[in-house]
Amino acid sequence: MKKTAFVLATLLSAAAFASSDAHAQGIRFGIKGGANYSNLSGDLTNEDIYENKFGAHGGVMLNIGLVDDGFLSVQPEVLFSQKGYKYADDQFTFLGQNYTYKGTQTYNYIDVPLLLKINTGGVFFEGGPQYSYLLKVKDESERTTNGTVFSKVQNEQNLDEVNRNEIGYAAGLGYQSDAGLLIGLRYNGSFTDFAKDGYRDDELRNARNQVFQVSLGYLIPSR
Repeated sequence: MKKTAFVLATLLSAAAFASSDAHAQGIRFGIKGGANYSNLSGDLTNEDIYENKFGAHGGVMLNIGLVDDGFLSVQPEVLFSQKGYKYADDQFTFLGQNYTYKGTQTYNYIDVPLLLKINTGGVFFEGGPQYSYLLKVKDESERTTNGTVFSKVQNEQNLDEVNRNEIGYAAGLGYQSDAGLLIGLRYNGSFTDFAKDGYRDDELRNARNQVFQVSLGYLIPSR
């Protein structure tokens, strides 16, 4: 968490310095939240067993105008974001018994994107780098026999064999009203592999997070 705070402070300081030299139209604080639709990308072993899952995200943003008409701005954000995947339901029959396995892996992150934002009459486009820090991995799975649950797991996994620091990118578009209400669609990708060598028998050796986000937010008008 100390690394996350340091990165955030650096990004905010750099953005504020840039805005003071660029005749900024103002600084606007805001909040946002919404839904995630995530999975893993990369050269995966048995990739058919990983399916998209829904999660949530939410946090704060700071929009710093770089020109007087609001056309160009810098927007750092700090977001809590749930990523991960869902196991494809595995069903089979053995000696007349029907067995089913299903579950999810949820990765809880703090995301810190630093975005360049272009606003053209309310329609905006945004993109830039993103730093992410992994807080925890939660495994929720269950096994059933003939519809009856006989094994259920809900625990947090050890993080020693995963990369908790992630470098990636974010890009998206949306609409922002004059009052500051906004709706956006964004894609998050990663340059960093999720797992270190040996994690789960290298099943996720080349796996990387990918997330589609739909957000609602509000930017407080500057004075």
